[in-house]
Amino acid sequence: MEKTNASRILDRLKIQYQLVEYAVDPDHLEATHVAHELGEDIATVYKTLVLRGDKNGVFVCVVQGDKEVDLKKAAKASGNKKVAMIPLKELQPLTGYIRGGCTSIGMKKNFPVFLDNCAISLPFIYISAGKRGLQIKLNPADLIKATSATLADISTNPDNHAL
Repeated sequence: MEKTNASRILDRLKIQYQLVEYAVDPDHLEATHVAHELGEDIATVYKTLVLRGDKNGVFVCVVQGDKEVDLKKAAKASGNKKVAMIPLKELQPLTGYIRGGCTSIGMKKNFPVFLDNCAISLPFIYISAGKRGLQIKLNPADLIKATSATLADISTNPDNHAL
């Protein structure tokens, strides 16, 4: 299995992790598909989303695969008044990663990272290894260590929008 920049960084930090391959479907890059392919509960599969705030610029949110970033909560956590997802065309130039293969480890710049606080109660989570078809299984505390992430309440359930 080919090492990625993210896995080399974890090696350098002496952080334990496991690389796990899965079958990629270019028409279904969402975390729910990844969880299905891994045979894992969606609560353990996390997605990496890149946002831009009106005051503090670009930052990263890592949330459970079946949840969405709550923009108000993300703004508050990041010290912004307003935030929005970056346009997809900016993802690779900003981070070095493509949709479906974006990870908070080893981006072109060390953007602030916010990990949804529900992750810390889990023994392990899956995040992208930096390319489609490859996930990193690691302890959430080790992701915090590797990215200097801040735990924050930043997500919402997609069906809560109607409330």
